[in-house]
This record gives sequence, C-alpha cells and structure tokens, in this order.
Amino acid sequence: MITALDHMVLLCPDIAEAEADYFALLGEDPVWRAETDETSSVVFAVGNTALELLAPQGEGETADKLRRLIEEGAGLTSLVFRSDGLAEDHHLLGRRGLSPSEISDGQSQHGDTGVVRTWQRFRVTAARMAGIKTFVLQTHEPFVAAHPERGSVSGLDHIVINTPNPERAVANYGARLGFRFALDRTAEQWNARFLFFRIGGLTFEVIHRLNEDHDPSADDYIWGLTWETDDLEAAHARLSKAGLDISEIRNGRKENSRVFTVRNGTQGVPTLFIAHSPR
Repeated sequence: MITALDHMVLLCPDIAEAEADYFALLGEDPVWRAETDETSSVVFAVGNTALELLAPQGEGETADKLRRLIEEGAGLTSLVFRSDGLAEDHHLLGRRGLSPSEISDGQSQHGDTGVVRTWQRFRVTAARMAGIKTFVLQTHEPFVAAHPERGSVSGLDHIVINTPNPERAVANYGARLGFRFALDRTAEQWNARFLFFRIGGLTFEVIHRLNEDHDPSADDYIWGLTWETDDLEAAHARLSKAGLDISEIRNGRKENSRVFTVRNGTQGVPTLFIAHSPR
C-alpha cells in the first residue's frame, strides 16, 4: 500500500533563486540536483518527505508547458506517494475508480555525482483527484535527509489543501487512497471545517471554508506547508538572521504547539514553522 508522501513538486520560474530560498528556509543542503534538456530540478529531503523544486529550461514541449503553468508565479502542483507494492496499488486504485495510467519506468542522474536514481510509477487521473496531480511510485533509492542542526527543519508537520467539497475529499484521501481519517472538526470561530488524514508520519489538513459560496465540482488546491523543527527559538533566530520576514512566536491552534509565520522567501507558498511540547 501507499506508505508515505515521497515528495511534493513546487514549480518555480528560476531554479537558482528557489534553491537559495529553500536552503535558507530549511537550513540544509539539497540532496539531489538533476537536469534534462527542458527541466532543472533540486530536491531537499526532510525526515518524512522531500520537496522537489522544478523549473523549465531550454526549449521544447515540456519546458513550454511548465512556463505556462508558472505564468502567475511559482506553485505547488503535484503529490508523489511512495508504495511498497506498486502493481497491487495500481490494481486496487483502478478498482476504486482513480483510473491510473500504465506503470512506467523512470530515472534521474545526479548532476554533481553521476549517481542514478530509478523508480517505477503511475499517475492517477487529475480529474479523479479534484485537480491535484497525483503520482504513486516505488523506488529502492528514496531520498534520505541529512541530520540537521538544531533550528533546522526536521520534517513536514502537515500540508494544507483547500477544498470546495469536503465529502469528495473524504472519499479520495480516506476511502480511495487509504489514508487514516483521523479527525473531522468544524470550528465556527475560524469559519472552517477541518479534515485530518495521516500517512507516513505527516498530516494532510483539508480545509473547507464556511460562509462562502462553493462550486462542489471545482478543483481542490494545495495551499500551504507547515514545517516542524526541534527548536523553534533557534529556527526563529536563524531565519531572522537570514533576513526573512517572520512573525513573532505564538501559541498554535493545536494543543501544546507553538508556531511562527514565514512571510517571504518561500516561492509564494504560505508557510508556518511549528514545534510541539511534550504532553
């Protein structure tokens, strides 16, 4: 079955600028760099997932498509899940109505070391996942995080997805992909219904905004990321020293948590840092 979020894909106009931003934000070096004739990518790995920065370069159909997608700026576009049994998942997700593509082989060569990473994967039809590009892969070379210093990012606490149709999200993430459906909570004080799904040591927080007009057939979209750190004060000091615009530390909505907001240097991704106190 699907065991983790292998990585997310953040499309960005300028790969060098994006790499510099996330080096400063996460507090660690990238674990992978690769180029093709039409794309350039950089991968940062944390404890429970990874973030791939992807930018167009050169000329061609793929490069042109990426440039169209980022005409209004960078954006999180794709989720790539890891499987421990790809053929079985392909069969199961087909039976669950997600119309997976054929399984295909893929590989990437590290631009600095020449090391080759290989995988097999299939794509779920985006329309079946409410517009979010979704892939499932199996690889023997998962991205491995470094051991960051205190105040660096240790993992992804949660990813936020906005939906106009919460029941569809329950069906997709809970019933079809098989994530653990941990909580369904309506919070009138925040005018929102929150759905929480757990997979691979992180949370998918799906939000439905109340008191707004919604087209239930409209797409979901990936909204933001909350990064976890083992030392919030050290992270706050590190990002402040790097010149980022950050808020003061405050109590989080979740019990025994504290957070701060990062307002720039994220390639336009709404970003929060969080630390959890022992209960």
